[in-house]
Amino acid sequence: MRIGCGYDIHRLIEGRPLVLGGVHIPWPRGPQAHSDGDVICHAAADALLGAAALGDIGAHFPPEDPAWAGANSLALLRHVRDLLSLAGYAVVNLDVMVILEEPRIGPYVQAMRRALAGALDIEDGAVSVKATSNEGLGPVGRGEGLAAWVVVLLCDSAADQGERPERID
Repeated sequence: MRIGCGYDIHRLIEGRPLVLGGVHIPWPRGPQAHSDGDVICHAAADALLGAAALGDIGAHFPPEDPAWAGANSLALLRHVRDLLSLAGYAVVNLDVMVILEEPRIGPYVQAMRRALAGALDIEDGAVSVKATSNEGLGPVGRGEGLAAWVVVLLCDSAADQGERPERID
């Protein structure tokens, strides 16, 4: 078993779509980012990569690489899932905490859980998504941005076969 944690934060700007956990949320501001700026997917990717000791999201999807401009973060998460599989790991569960003042994400949580579970090829019940505010403190509390923390648990998928595939560098 391996545990990983990930964090991401983005400034909110006018005219950008807001995507969280692969779900488009109607809101006049979205994250300033090279990709779609989905803080949940980005934090999840970092948590997963970290748990497997496979680097970080910036090493796999560099922000200066034009190939990732406007990228769908669920696609990035699927790529990370494939890297984990090649390295001999499977996702056990994902626990997400979104930090934002607004909008309220309650109506979108089930859709986020389904989208994240689908991207990771796990059951919806293995994904938790919840939110909190920063109570007006700091840039997130002032509504200037949003952030996410993610904790993941991986298991060794090769344990049943008695061998582990070679590591990816």
